[in-house]
Amino acid sequence: MRVEPGFAHRLGAVCDEDGTNFALFSQHAERVELCLYDPSGRHETARVDLDQTHDIWHGYLPGVGAGTPYGYRVHGPYQVHAGHRFNPHKLLLDPYARELTGDFEWNEAHYGYYRGARAQDLSFDQRDNAEFVPKSVVKPDGRPLNALRRPRVAWPETTIYELHVRGFTMRHPEVPEVQRGTFAGLAHPAVIDYLRDLGVTSIELLPIHAFIDEPFLVERNLTNYWGYNTLGYFLLHRAYLGGADPESFREFVARYHDAGLEVILDVVYNHTAEGNHLGPTLGFRGIDNSAYYQLSARDPRYYVNDSGCGNTLNLRHPRVLQLVLDSLRYWAGEFDVDGFRFDLATVLGRDERGFGTGSAFFQAIAQDPLLATRKMIAEPWDLGPGGYQLGGFPAGFAEWNDRYRDTVRRFWRGESGQLPELARRLHGSGDLFEHHGRKPWASINYFACHDGFTLRDLVSYERRDNGANREDNNDGHRENLSCNHGIEGPSDDPEIDALRWRQQRNFIATLLVSQGVPMLQAGDEFGRSQRGNNNAYCQDNELGWIDWDALDGEGGALLEFTRRLIELRADSPVLRADRFRHQAGDLDDDSIYWVNNDGKPMLDPHWHERDNRTLGYLLSTTDDNGDSQASKLLVLFNASLQAETFCLPRDEAEAWLVLIDTADPARGEKTIAAGARLKMAGRSLQILRAAPSRPDDHV
Repeated sequence: MRVEPGFAHRLGAVCDEDGTNFALFSQHAERVELCLYDPSGRHETARVDLDQTHDIWHGYLPGVGAGTPYGYRVHGPYQVHAGHRFNPHKLLLDPYARELTGDFEWNEAHYGYYRGARAQDLSFDQRDNAEFVPKSVVKPDGRPLNALRRPRVAWPETTIYELHVRGFTMRHPEVPEVQRGTFAGLAHPAVIDYLRDLGVTSIELLPIHAFIDEPFLVERNLTNYWGYNTLGYFLLHRAYLGGADPESFREFVARYHDAGLEVILDVVYNHTAEGNHLGPTLGFRGIDNSAYYQLSARDPRYYVNDSGCGNTLNLRHPRVLQLVLDSLRYWAGEFDVDGFRFDLATVLGRDERGFGTGSAFFQAIAQDPLLATRKMIAEPWDLGPGGYQLGGFPAGFAEWNDRYRDTVRRFWRGESGQLPELARRLHGSGDLFEHHGRKPWASINYFACHDGFTLRDLVSYERRDNGANREDNNDGHRENLSCNHGIEGPSDDPEIDALRWRQQRNFIATLLVSQGVPMLQAGDEFGRSQRGNNNAYCQDNELGWIDWDALDGEGGALLEFTRRLIELRADSPVLRADRFRHQAGDLDDDSIYWVNNDGKPMLDPHWHERDNRTLGYLLSTTDDNGDSQASKLLVLFNASLQAETFCLPRDEAEAWLVLIDTADPARGEKTIAAGARLKMAGRSLQILRAAPSRPDDHV
């Protein structure tokens, strides 16, 4: 087969009408072979050597077109104490592959060493794994996008809904069975209509990059359901395609954009599926182990494990940083996704000096004209040194705020001394984010996400029940700051059940009146349960899937309540601040301040009343007509078990209209005179709006 030099400036397989250029980065390789396969991907048809320009191995093959399966065999030293694990007996995936053919099958041949041998990975395995690994496929560039389709939701207007592609539709009664668990199912009109009616603006998908199951899960007949075990950063997980072409994902995104909904991807650039030093050789490890991964300075045989998953991607290397940026541009540029949530994002910003906002990754994002227009969300921690970096990311990034999560949980389960911390979190966590030009939207507020209890389980269990994970209930968080309200798990006691539903309303209402960006976990809006499992990462079954039958009864009522709260937030500019508010007299007369049970401003001694579990949260802004009273909200919190009485502030309004009462969600709106005493049930929240009209009631 004729091979021309081709070019080295673009990595991956790039085809034109006459042939395909292949380019692979490997700094330490001594030889690179390109292996071509027949359309089935089972039979090798040709093997050619590539030329080298600096650290890029490349070649142009006339007559090789789109759809051709291929893989690489990379020759070089197998010196594990020097960090090199080259093994040409292993067929390797192209890191830039955008499509695969064939299925991955676990086999001993995937390992670069003989498992079970003494000192295991010091040995050298000569078995060929080509039969058990999928092949990369040459894929043409995508069609031009219509950039005007993107909703471009401003950060202060954003409400995020975290969901799993498969789990969201596997039990959906209106999605055809053949489409369930796929992008097609998620794009079904019934699903899109549900999300629009709920009122959220943006969906955040758990990982959709191609991933595989870890060997220990396969041995237990379990799977990696969540998908945080990436095989390739340009690949879609094939099961989510349902047999369709990867281009179908483009249509999925377009349908959401047409509905005014953004699509945000949860991405895992901190580690790969190759695991620790005893893991398989599937791609990166065999292409250039010492470049792609961070290795121990004491003995490069071992990996830095800041991810807790066996290895850590080495973004300190310019070619690895390029890989990540090229991947982000691919999803943003060719598929028009609206943003990214970075798993264990501290890894991305850590260099030899530690974590810093001046890292190459952050600088590259900020100056990239495409990526700078997308939403960037960090999970601001990892397991490395100085790994907890909440509030430490640069302007332009939002961050998952676990301080918000934990504070709201502590407050509503009735812990003492929570008022100062609660006020900080309601305020938008200015103590964490009000610096270097950052805004309240830097705080992604949530009380539950995929990792942990669902909201229903948060008010029903005090202990995790992860037996189904087959890890002797040793996995998942031990302390969930949860409360079962008297009985562990499901209860037939009507009083306990009523309190649990009220507490769910309290959490949802608190989230949607807080400054910052609210994020809901799919199903929490109608009381979905995982039966106490707080780490359902391996439960690709009814335990991990959304149970739409939960919409019956109280679940349906909670859904309607959530819709009302999201609509209230959308209609209330005072809840969607684009800057931090503090006190009366702020620019434009925007203000935020706190009142006690007497309707008077909270003074310093009030904040130190550790047994006080009541607080008033007063927000004011001027509407377009210059009327500040028309845009004034009062939120009253009572986490005490007992009923409490609030005196409604006199100086802020003539009267107050009760919009929401979590203790009586079906009650209609009611106007109450300013200065009147308002009785609140225990463990409840009320939202009131300033009402200049004559009050209906003075009680």
